[in-house]
Amino acid sequence: MDAIDREILAELQKDGRLSLTELAGRVRLSVSPCHRRLRALERSGVISGYRAQLDPHALGLTFEAIVFVTMRSARRESVSAFEEAIADMPNVLQAERLFGDPDYLLRVIAADLPAFQRLYDDQLATLPGVERLSSTLVMKNVVGDRALPL
Repeated sequence: MDAIDREILAELQKDGRLSLTELAGRVRLSVSPCHRRLRALERSGVISGYRAQLDPHALGLTFEAIVFVTMRSARRESVSAFEEAIADMPNVLQAERLFGDPDYLLRVIAADLPAFQRLYDDQLATLPGVERLSSTLVMKNVVGDRALPL
């Protein structure tokens, strides 16, 4: 990957809807070489996809919490069952396995406090292998969906 590839990536992180012609102009290439580089970045897996960035508040999802999960056991079967279960939960926006205690950090979104409580009681608390849940509410997002440093 060279400096031009990094420029292509930086421009796409700013605006993933750029046309190929606009992208080529911004990185000072003709369309064909820009297209070849873009396809190579996609094939190599550096670009893993494109998506729309949505405003959760505009969609009525105004309640966000960080949930810390402590597992009863670190056995492979228990961890796999837990990870498979949270992968199917659309309200879990992010799930990180951590070193030490707690075992997981989940970023969870819901419409409001009652919706979060139902999610917490009916789904999160019943996840396989969970010993303890601890949550904290998000006051405001200060930095989010930041572009990767290139």
